[in-house]
Amino acid sequence: MKWLLLVLYLLFLAFRLWLRRLNLQYLKQHGHEVPAGFAGVVDQKLLARTSDYTLANSRAGLVESLFGSLLLLIFLFAGLIGWYDSWIRGLTASFIGQGVLFVLGLMLFQSLLDVPFSLYRTFVLEERFQFNTSTPRIWLTDLLKSLGIGALLLSLITAGALALVQASPTGWWLWVWGFLALITLLLMYLSPVLIEPLFFKFQPLQNEELAERVKAVMGEAGLQVDRVQQVDASRRSKHSNAYFTGIGRVKRIVLFDTLLEQMTDDEIIGVLAHEAGHWKLGHIWKRLLTMELVFLAACWLAWQLLAWDGLPGLFGLDQISFVGQVVLLGFLASLISFPLTPLSSVLSRRHEWQADRFALDLTGESLPLAQALVKLCKENLSNLHPHPLYAWFYYSHPPVVARIARLTGENISH
Repeated sequence: MKWLLLVLYLLFLAFRLWLRRLNLQYLKQHGHEVPAGFAGVVDQKLLARTSDYTLANSRAGLVESLFGSLLLLIFLFAGLIGWYDSWIRGLTASFIGQGVLFVLGLMLFQSLLDVPFSLYRTFVLEERFQFNTSTPRIWLTDLLKSLGIGALLLSLITAGALALVQASPTGWWLWVWGFLALITLLLMYLSPVLIEPLFFKFQPLQNEELAERVKAVMGEAGLQVDRVQQVDASRRSKHSNAYFTGIGRVKRIVLFDTLLEQMTDDEIIGVLAHEAGHWKLGHIWKRLLTMELVFLAACWLAWQLLAWDGLPGLFGLDQISFVGQVVLLGFLASLISFPLTPLSSVLSRRHEWQADRFALDLTGESLPLAQALVKLCKENLSNLHPHPLYAWFYYSHPPVVARIARLTGENISH
């Protein structure tokens, strides 16, 4: 069974690599073409730069993916997980302590492995394409903050979950699910208030006229906006974005300062009307509910499998700790979830189409949102020519050329 799992993982890896190659070949064939809706906005120089950025990102991602896959296979199938588990158990006899140390060690190791890739992306790749505005000091400070916050949260969540397992060994799956569902909601509420301000500086939107327009449009959508803020994202990158936070009817809207520099007020209203559509149409809660139901089923299945003595044997191990077995289950879950990726992508894209339609109905015009999408692609060097199969499998958003075509009523084909 060990070799069957290994072969299955390698087959999925080969499929991912094939999809990536297919996507890049398609870009090389069509990257010089100006898509419908982009005439007069992009030229051959910009298209070439967009292709170069996509290729560079893909190559960097390929190296990182292959390196991570190699280490994962060595850890799981070459016996390292058994050695690591024995070492952790030798440090403490505490069930909870073993689990916390196990996951913290893995987190620290993974974070250290990510360092060279993060440095390359930030100070080489992003710098080459003039996106990076960060400094080594900001990068290092962000890393240390992320490690500290991640270690604290991971320790508390792991300790809490294992305490429930210890308290209810015959029915812990429901308690653990409830605990983790509560943590998810708490983080949705607390992250914008406690965590994000540790990395970014938030302030009220300086354009008061735009802030009032935003609140008025959101009011028409049935959403109460408590604050409209801007954030100093330009200290780290020139990439742009906007997002909503909040639970219930009261929302906070955050706009990147880079977005404010790149777009007109009408275009920003179009973008926010789209985001309002996700909330008004219940997409956020539907996704959250779906995730929690899937996780409920996963907790029950994990409870069943962790009571089975044969789980370690699937990986050629005689025995391993409870948390070690959870890691093994995580690997099995990745094998199950990968073929389901297109299902999640299709549902997400459906929500995006619906949010576009909502924005059109709310504002009464499609041009500002279409123009905003064009600018987002132009400023972020987004791939305008993804392979249809690659986009179908991975894209959570419809390809932007198709979105603009639908918004403007144009028909396109390659």
